[in-house]
Amino acid sequence: MSIQSQTTYSEGFVAPGFEPLREAFERNFVQYGEVGASCAVYVDGEPKVDLWGGPADVVTGRPWQQDTVGLAYSVTKGATAILCCLLADRGELDLDAPVARYWPSFAGNGKAGVSVRMILAHQAGLPVLDGRFTRAEILEDGVAARALAGQEPLWTPGTAFGYHALTYGWLLDEVVRRATGRTIRDLFAREVVGPLGLDFFIGLPDGVEHRVAALVDDPMSPRPADSPDSSLAERIPDPELRRAIGGGRREAAGLSSLLTRAMTVNGALRTPDADEWNTPSIRRASLPAANGITNARSVARLYASCVGEVDGLRLLSGDMVTAATGEQSAGRDRVTELDARFGSGFMLPTAGVPMLSESSFGHEGVGGALGFADRDARVGFGYVQNLLKTGITGGPDLRVAGLLSALRDSLGR
Repeated sequence: MSIQSQTTYSEGFVAPGFEPLREAFERNFVQYGEVGASCAVYVDGEPKVDLWGGPADVVTGRPWQQDTVGLAYSVTKGATAILCCLLADRGELDLDAPVARYWPSFAGNGKAGVSVRMILAHQAGLPVLDGRFTRAEILEDGVAARALAGQEPLWTPGTAFGYHALTYGWLLDEVVRRATGRTIRDLFAREVVGPLGLDFFIGLPDGVEHRVAALVDDPMSPRPADSPDSSLAERIPDPELRRAIGGGRREAAGLSSLLTRAMTVNGALRTPDADEWNTPSIRRASLPAANGITNARSVARLYASCVGEVDGLRLLSGDMVTAATGEQSAGRDRVTELDARFGSGFMLPTAGVPMLSESSFGHEGVGGALGFADRDARVGFGYVQNLLKTGITGGPDLRVAGLLSALRDSLGR
C-alpha cells in the first residue's frame, strides 16, 4: 500500500476564497515529504482556515486529529514575547529597565546594563550556557538561570546580537518570576491560554500526552555532530513510509561551534533532535524558549488576538505592538551567522523568514513551524508539523513558503 493511499492529506475547513491554502497544504505532503501537520489562518479575528492531516505518530500510525498538538520549538519564543509585552502593557514589567532591577545578582561580570529588551532582542551576549550539566539539572527550574547570572557576556551587551536559542527562555523566565512572583508557564496558562481557549502548553500538563504528535527527524537535515543515530526508521511498520523517512542523519557540517554550543548545551540537551524532544521529561519541563506544545489553530488565534479582537478579546494594545515590533537587531547574527532581524522578542520578515509583509511579526521554530501576525492584513497564521526539516541555510522552508504564497493569493495581496 502506498503512503499516499494511507494518508489523509487534509481534514478541516477553508472558508470561501481560501481554497489555495488547502491546495498548498496538500502539496506539502505530495511534493515536500511532510509527515503530519496542521495549518490555520485567522482574518479580522475570524477563523478562515483550519486544516490538519497525516500521521501524528509514524510508528503507531496514529492519525493527526483536530485536537492533536505538537512541539513547535522556537514558536515558543513568540508566545513568551507576547506574554512579556502583555505584562509591560499592564505596567507589571518594564522592558527597558535593567534586568538587575528585578534580579540584582545578574548585574555582575559586565551585565549591569543589560535590559529586559536586550534579552528579547538577543543582544545580551549570553547565547551559551557555560559549564557541564546533566539533563535533569537543565530541566530543573532555576538551575540554568543561576548559572547565567554568574557568566560574562560574549560581547558587550547591546553592541551586537546573536540567537539565544535556549538561554532566551531561562533568562526571561527568571525576570518574569522576580517581577510578578509567577513563572512564564503559569502566567501564560492563566493570562493567555485560558482567556483565549488555546491548546498551547509551555510545560505539558497531565492528561495531554496522548494528544502529542511525535517528532520525526529528516535524515537529510544537518544534526549536531554528537547526535546518535536514530533507529526510528526501523520501527516504522509501513515500508514505503519507512523508506520516505529514512534511517540515518547527516552531521552538522558547516555549523558554527557557537551555534552548536547554543543549541546543544554541551550535549545535555540537543536541539533539534526528535528522539530527545519526544521524551516526556522534556515535554513536561518549563522551557519558555523551545518546548511549547500546540497546534496551528491555537498559534493563529494567539497572533490574531495581538492585532485585533478574537471573540471580544485583544491581548496587546496597538501602541505596544508598534513598540514591540520596532527593529532592535538587524544584520549578521553572531550565533547563526545568518542575516536576521528582531524586534522585542519577535522575528521580523527577512528573505529566510518571509511571513506575509513588512507589517508581519512572529517567530519560526527550527524544523518548520511558524506563527505570526500581520498588522495591515489583520491576519494570524500558524503552521505546526512533526517532520523536522532542520537545515540551517537562511532560505525559507518550502512548505511554509507555499502556504504563504497561497495566503497572499487568497487575500489578493
